Amino acid sequence: MSFSLPEKVIFLICLCAAAYGFWFRFNKVLVRIRAAKSDPDFSIHPIGKRIWDFFWEVLVQAKVIRERPLPGLAHALVFWGFCIFGLITLNHFSTVLGFPFMDNMFGEAYAAFARWFGVLVAISIAALFVRRFFVRPRWLGALSKESGIIAGLIFTLMVTFIAVPFFPEYAKPLWWAHTLALLAFMPLIPHTKHLHLVLSPVTIFLSRGEFSHIPPLVGDDDFGLDTGKDLTKIVALQAYSCVECGRCSQHCPAVNTNKLLDPKKIVLGVRGYLNEFGAHSEEPLLTDTYVAHIPQEAAFQCTTCGACEFQCPVGIEHVPIIIGLRRGAVNTGKWEDDYGTKLFLALERNGNALGFSSSEREKFITKQQFPIFDGTQEYCLWLGCMGGYDPQGREIISSFARVMDHLGTTFGVLRKERCTGDPARRLGNDLVFQQLAEQNMETLKQSKVSKIVSICPHCVRTISVDWKEYGANPGDIPPIEHHSEFMARHIDKLPKAASTSSDKIVYHDPCYLGRYRGVYDQPRAVAALGGEVIDPPRSRERSFCCGAGGGLAFLGEEKGDRVSHNRAKELVATGANIVGAACPFCNTMFRDALAAVSDAPPKLLDIAQIAAASLPPKPVSQ
Repeated sequence: MSFSLPEKVIFLICLCAAAYGFWFRFNKVLVRIRAAKSDPDFSIHPIGKRIWDFFWEVLVQAKVIRERPLPGLAHALVFWGFCIFGLITLNHFSTVLGFPFMDNMFGEAYAAFARWFGVLVAISIAALFVRRFFVRPRWLGALSKESGIIAGLIFTLMVTFIAVPFFPEYAKPLWWAHTLALLAFMPLIPHTKHLHLVLSPVTIFLSRGEFSHIPPLVGDDDFGLDTGKDLTKIVALQAYSCVECGRCSQHCPAVNTNKLLDPKKIVLGVRGYLNEFGAHSEEPLLTDTYVAHIPQEAAFQCTTCGACEFQCPVGIEHVPIIIGLRRGAVNTGKWEDDYGTKLFLALERNGNALGFSSSEREKFITKQQFPIFDGTQEYCLWLGCMGGYDPQGREIISSFARVMDHLGTTFGVLRKERCTGDPARRLGNDLVFQQLAEQNMETLKQSKVSKIVSICPHCVRTISVDWKEYGANPGDIPPIEHHSEFMARHIDKLPKAASTSSDKIVYHDPCYLGRYRGVYDQPRAVAALGGEVIDPPRSRERSFCCGAGGGLAFLGEEKGDRVSHNRAKELVATGANIVGAACPFCNTMFRDALAAVSDAPPKLLDIAQIAAASLPPKPVSQ
C-alpha cells in the first residue's frame, strides 16, 4: 500500500494534533502529581515483589479476572489486545511513511494472530458496552458518554483491522478509518477515566509495599491529610488512576448499609480537589459534600475493613487515604464528636477503650488464677481491652487459657497492660496512639517478653505492624500471633467433638485476621473440632465486615442500616446452629445482631470456646 505526499502530510498533521491533545491534557495531571509532597517512608525495595505484582496484576490481569470473572476476562482481553496491537500500530504508522517493517513471514503470521485476537477484543468491548449501557450495574455509577465513545473507538479499531483481508479493495479507506479512530482515542485518554490505561501500571508498581500501610507523620507540622499541601505523590497518583469500576463500593460495608461513605467517591473527591485547587492549596480537604472535597462524616464512617483496597484492580489504597483524612481532622481539632472525645479520654486515663478502672482487670486475673508473666513462661497472653474487661471477651480468654493448659504451654499475663491503641490509630489520634504504644513497649521490654499470643486480630495487627513506627529497635516488639494460628499449629493434640455431634458451624472471617493477615484456613481447622464448618456466601477475602473496626465500635449508634445486622442475616440464612468467630469485636457486634434478626438465633462462639468444649473437665482443686 502506497501513500501520496498529501496523504503523508495529512497523516503527520493528524498525528501531531493527537499527540499534542494527549500531552496537553496529560501534562496537567502530571504537574499536579509532581507538585504533591513526597511520601516519607516510600522505598522502591524490595524490587522483586514490585516486579511480581506488576507481572501478576498488570500483565496477567489476575485480580481483574479473579474478583469479577466474566467482565474481568473481557477487560483483560481488551488490555491484552492493546499490548498485542502495539507492534501492529507501529507498523501501521510506519507504512504511511514508506517504512513498513512487517512485510515478511513474521509480520504476516503476527498480523494473522492479531486479527484472531482482535475478534475476541471486539466481542469483549461490545459485551462491556452492553453491560455498561443496558445491564447497568449500580456500582458503575452514572452513565458516561465518554465511555460509549471510547468503546465505539476500540470496536472500530478492531473491525477496521480485521476487515482488511476480507475487503482488500477497501484497504486504504480501512487504513484511514483505523488511523482516525486511533488518533481520536489518544487525546480522550487523559480526559476520561481511561487515564488508568497509562497510570494504573505505575500505581501498582509504586504501591506502599504492604496491605493498608499507614505512612508515618514527619515533623511537628505534619498532622495528616488536612489541606492540599498534605497530599502526597502516591495519593495523587492513585486518585488519578481510579477507573470508577465500583468494585470498592460494591464490597464496602458503608455503601451496603446506606451510609454517606463511598470509597470510590473518596478517591474521586481527592481527584476533584486536585483539579480545582491543586496540591499547594490551604483549602481544607474535608467539608460537607463530595463536590471537589470529601465529607467529614463519610471519612468517619469507615470500618477500615480493607475490602475496597483488596478489590481495587488498579492499586488504589483507600484505607491509608481515609485514615490520613481522619488524622488531619483529629490532630488539628476539627473533628468534634462526643463519643470520640470520650473514647480518647478513656484511653488516656484508664488505658482501655471501655473506660473501666484497671482494678477490674486485676480482679478478673485473680479470679481466673492466671499467672503473672515473669520472664520464665514461653508466652505472654495478651488480654486486650475486650479480653480484660468485656464479659464475653473474658469467656474467650478463659477458654483459650484452658486450651493452653491442656497443651502444656506455659504462659502468663502482664500485671499492667494498656490498650494497643488500635481505635486511636484508626481514628487518627496519633498522640494517644504513640503514648499507648510506647508505654506498652516499655512494659514488654521490662517484663522480658519474647513471644505474645492474642485472641484479638486488631491487637495482633497493631502490635506487629503499627507499633513499628515508634519502636526504636527491632527487639522492642516481640513476635505476636493470633490464637487461631497457635491452636492450628497444635491441632493434632486437641480433641474433637463426639462423632455423634450434628453441629453445623458457619465461620465468619474477621477483616483484620483475613484480609490484613491472610489467615483463613487455621481458624476453620480449629472450628472443625466442634462440627461441620460451612462458609457464608461472602467469605474469606470477600468476607463482609461486622462493623466494629476503625474505632466505630465506640462511636455510638450508626446511621443507615447496621452493618452487623446485614452480616448477621447472611450468617443466619446458612442454617447453621453455631456462628464461629475469631475476634472479640466480631463477637460483641454479633451478640445483639443475631438476636435482632432471628427469633431463634444460632449460638455464638469463638473458636477458642469451640476448642475448649471438647477438652476433659478441669480437675477440681482440693
